[in-house]
Amino acid sequence: MIKEFESVALLIDADNAQASKIESVLKDVSAYGRIVIKRAYGNWSKPHLSSWESKIKRFAISAIQQFDFATGKNASDMALTIDAMELLHTEKYDCFVLVSSDSDFTSLAIKLHESGVYVVGYGNKTTVESFRNACDEFNYVEELLEEEKSSEETEAEAETEPEAPAAGTEGGKPKKTRSRKSAKKDPFAELDSLLKIAEERYADDTGFANSSSAGTYIKRVKPDFNIKLLGYSKLPEYLKENPEKYVTEERAGKGTVKLIMYKSVAKKKTSRKK
Repeated sequence: MIKEFESVALLIDADNAQASKIESVLKDVSAYGRIVIKRAYGNWSKPHLSSWESKIKRFAISAIQQFDFATGKNASDMALTIDAMELLHTEKYDCFVLVSSDSDFTSLAIKLHESGVYVVGYGNKTTVESFRNACDEFNYVEELLEEEKSSEETEAEAETEPEAPAAGTEGGKPKKTRSRKSAKKDPFAELDSLLKIAEERYADDTGFANSSSAGTYIKRVKPDFNIKLLGYSKLPEYLKENPEKYVTEERAGKGTVKLIMYKSVAKKKTSRKK
């Protein structure tokens, strides 16, 4: 089960991170706790950072502008480091997340760790060992994307119904028809995807995750999420009424509180006849 923190500071080295991967990173970071600070550092006048604009707007990330004071020198790294130390001394944050594959942040990660806060790093598999080991946890962004792709493929297979032969075919060869369900976008696909991530992060030794923790996680990722818009009064109701997707069980909590636990139903792989 992943450790949760009250206040998370997320600092992104935009010069050394890909904008296309930031959504996957944010989903994963949200499992650690409430992200209070979201900042991306870079010289935004550079053309290669233009792809960040839409992501910064969409995910409400503060863009910190830092011009290069000398040719060939990246001042963004220093700006990020200075801000990290200032935030550290406010003593408001118990977890710092550094998004970069740059070895220059090794010393910063070590200093943050020595100060008693939890340090999580996100970067490519090419990130040097010193930076990875300076963090309490280091996550590879390539693996996050692979997990999402695998989850999407599993959902797509589950939604696709067997193709049936159409009547009146010629030559004994049946025509193949696509199911209506696969042609339409599943309104629950995003919710199921987030529930899967929450399950992986919060599952206990029995494989079950607390629906309350999952609900909190989903609100962190999508503040505008409202289960009522999908026709359910509460998240546990959705979980209970979809036994083909989730197994649920009720457990005793503190006092009279009842905990609704859930885990995904294992998908059976069907062999395809040639």
